[in-house]
Amino acid sequence: MKKSIISLMGTLAMMLLASCGSPSTGSWVSYSGDRQVERRVDSVLQLMTLEEKIGQMTQFSANWSITGPVMSDDFKPYLEKGLIGSIFNATSVEGIRRMQQIAVDSTRLGIPILFGQDVIHGYKTIFPIPLAEACSWDLEMMRRTAEIAAIEAASDGINWTFAPMVDIGRDARWGRVMEGAGEDPYLGSRVAEARVAGFQGGVDGKALVEVHTLLATGKHLAAYGAAEAGRDYHTAELSEHTLRNVYLPPYEAAAKAGVGTFMASFNEINGVPATGDRWLMTDILRGEWGFRGFVVSDYTGVNELVPHGFAEDEQHAAELAVHAGIDMDMTGATFIKNLTQSVEEGKVPEQTIDNAARRILEMKFLLGLFDDPYRYLNEERARKNSMTPEFMETARKAVAASVVLLKNEDNLLPIPKETEATLALVGPLMNDSINLNGEWAGLGDRNKSVPILKGLTEKYKDSAVKLIYAEGSSIDETTPARIAEAVSAARRADIVVAAVGESYHWSGEAAVRTDIRLPEAQRQLLGALKETGKPIVLVNLSGRPLDLSREEEEMDAILQAWFPGTQGGHGIADVIAGDYNPSARLVMSFPRNVGQLPIYYNRKNTGRPVDLNDERVDYKSNYLDSSITPLYPFGYGLSYTTYVISDLALDKSSMKAVDDRITVTATVQNSGEREGEMVVQLYVRDLVGSVTRPVKELKGFQKIALKAGESRQVTFELRAEDLAFYGIDMKKKTEPGNFTLWVAQSSDDNGNEATFSIE
Repeated sequence: MKKSIISLMGTLAMMLLASCGSPSTGSWVSYSGDRQVERRVDSVLQLMTLEEKIGQMTQFSANWSITGPVMSDDFKPYLEKGLIGSIFNATSVEGIRRMQQIAVDSTRLGIPILFGQDVIHGYKTIFPIPLAEACSWDLEMMRRTAEIAAIEAASDGINWTFAPMVDIGRDARWGRVMEGAGEDPYLGSRVAEARVAGFQGGVDGKALVEVHTLLATGKHLAAYGAAEAGRDYHTAELSEHTLRNVYLPPYEAAAKAGVGTFMASFNEINGVPATGDRWLMTDILRGEWGFRGFVVSDYTGVNELVPHGFAEDEQHAAELAVHAGIDMDMTGATFIKNLTQSVEEGKVPEQTIDNAARRILEMKFLLGLFDDPYRYLNEERARKNSMTPEFMETARKAVAASVVLLKNEDNLLPIPKETEATLALVGPLMNDSINLNGEWAGLGDRNKSVPILKGLTEKYKDSAVKLIYAEGSSIDETTPARIAEAVSAARRADIVVAAVGESYHWSGEAAVRTDIRLPEAQRQLLGALKETGKPIVLVNLSGRPLDLSREEEEMDAILQAWFPGTQGGHGIADVIAGDYNPSARLVMSFPRNVGQLPIYYNRKNTGRPVDLNDERVDYKSNYLDSSITPLYPFGYGLSYTTYVISDLALDKSSMKAVDDRITVTATVQNSGEREGEMVVQLYVRDLVGSVTRPVKELKGFQKIALKAGESRQVTFELRAEDLAFYGIDMKKKTEPGNFTLWVAQSSDDNGNEATFSIE
């Protein structure tokens, strides 16, 4: 019987894949809802017991010993009975094959397991953290790095990743800003689309038929980044207008891009934990957006409905979650331990169980696991597809494209190889490889990451540039002797390059900071170096925007290098030496101090707006002791060349509210002496709305390469639907009125302005 079922499922899988074709939406899950497919899936479900269906809704984590994979007593009995749908954190071909063999050969129906892993910004080749990559504004690069991560992970037998994180991040205290694309819903939506396409192989509407495909996960639904005080897992209090206009668009974009799964967030929104929120998981996700994949809880998210005070006990929590629309329980075992009883007691309809199991089985079909449960398992392919020269080159380019030049007084940078100068290389992160990968770094070997010292040493080998190294401090400790050694090196040098920043443990999940300045030990080191009078290049490595207000005053040049990954040292050296002209632009505002948080460019004006030319006027929405503006705004970044935007023009001064558009053109010139790339940004302000509108909103961008002196016209198509928002009646539409438009180099660039109206 088992073999006949596997044969049936394999045949069905091939038919499903053939039926996918190349849907016009580009969504490989668009086949769902086909009655023929549903009947075939139902024929399999009819062979399953209630407990086996609930087993498909259950995920456990694998535990590994030093010598190899070990299945814990907690889930091994469930595996042997065919009562597990997914296992995550299993990370070797041999281990995954062994568990898959149990599922396929030793259980009643032989249904294969779905293996998941947190492949966030690389698997073995580690790319810059997602926040850093987003600063490149290079969507094709982000698609490609996700694709490489999928190739490496799938070669080890992984077929599901818990990425991309598409949460909007406005508060740098929150450690998980490192996983996202920053503060803007438009850019966040475009990045979500690119990364989904990369992980799932969804370019040009391809179905999940490639052996390097990972099932992607849009997370964390919803508004996880809006937690009060930046505290992880904390409450989010949001109006529905803010939720829909700011936080939900990237999730919707991921759904429309065909993401296979969503993950519920830990936080509650307005009193309802997301894991138990039917309005989010069913009414919006499935009803409004038409999502056809499945939804997984976060780690023990179902169990946590009890301490939230939302569920009486874990059986009640399981019932609330499955009614809300959670299809799979991550590690909590609340479904497998309780839902059979809940169905028997009439508290959960068996049809609800059938629907959840069906969605999970459909994804396994699309991944080809029923056709060949071992199709992803090949040791030779795993060896060939790990950290290849091409992957290393892509990673190096990604590092350089993600480094943001924040300050460059007197054109201190770049430092070409021909420069006759001695550089003092100092700081706790100069000769460090362990921290470079950042958090959520897959199976990346931290010892293989290239330190900045090594990158610069290789870059300047046999050149006119000479190097001296002295650490000066650890990340959070120093001594007078260590500082003196660094100062001595600085005095013997012409330029100081100081690599400073955070420990990688200080960002990521449960890594919240209320003091986002550099640690005191590093500030002491920089202060002593400043007293030498030598020009200082600061290279800052962190997983979040930091308060660099003191460094902005005292340092001569600042590079924000984030956590750059495997090729960090080489990519940063490419920027310092001028072999790559920095082109990255910030996707999160840098605060002047922690008291400004949360801070973001698309703020509201208020009834008492501040005159930014005179912020000290009383009874305005200002501070007594600081500007309301960020230290470095969204969209900001410098280059080794300069750019000028001019000749802004609109093809018409008004458009209809439906099915109309305005064409925007402008001329961009590289007015400097070096080739470079420019991120041209389109912003709009809706002057009057049925609910108040932000002072600016990003509505388009282009990254273009220009040779020295070259000019080029850029064109944007601004559609009426691009200006739609949820108004006073909670319906999304474009309202008539007057608008201001800018084509700019950053969110605070007001130099090229035009106006138009909507009829």
